[in-house]
Amino acid sequence: IPAALGNLNNLTYLDIAYNNLVGNIPPQLGNLSSLQYLELYNNNLSGSIPQDIGNIITLLRLSLHSNQLSGNIPSTIGNLSNLTNLNLGDNQLSGNIPTTIGNLSNLTSLKLYSNQLGGCFDSNLSNLCSQLTSGGANGFIVSGNSFNATWNDFCSTDAGTCLLCSTNLDLTGTQT
Repeated sequence: IPAALGNLNNLTYLDIAYNNLVGNIPPQLGNLSSLQYLELYNNNLSGSIPQDIGNIITLLRLSLHSNQLSGNIPSTIGNLSNLTNLNLGDNQLSGNIPTTIGNLSNLTSLKLYSNQLGGCFDSNLSNLCSQLTSGGANGFIVSGNSFNATWNDFCSTDAGTCLLCSTNLDLTGTQT
């Protein structure tokens, strides 16, 4: 993907899916201040998702699924306050879901399936429970990963919440 695409300030829709593209996502795409749809899925893109993606606050849909992306999901995605659809499934992403994703009050579809994500759910993500469950997205959020609970159990009983999963430690650091 040419870094020069980041100079197209009036671009609102970028769809270059299904093109067998290789290489990294250039951080310059974060300069696309009018972009509403970023569709880079079904390519062979690798490397991490650039933090700069969080600068595109006009984004409504971010579809990076079915690539070879790795590393953590950048916390800056939580800056995308207009985002309604986020699909990062079928990559090699690792770590936890960033707590900032809980800030995405317009999100109706979150697909993180088939990655290497895991661990617990931060309590801030409970903000998304009613938004995503009503949209039917709950089956996609954790399938093919290694979380401590299912999304449905997290939303209904707080199972898998980070505070409930972590080992209890006293102030001296000895286990209790």
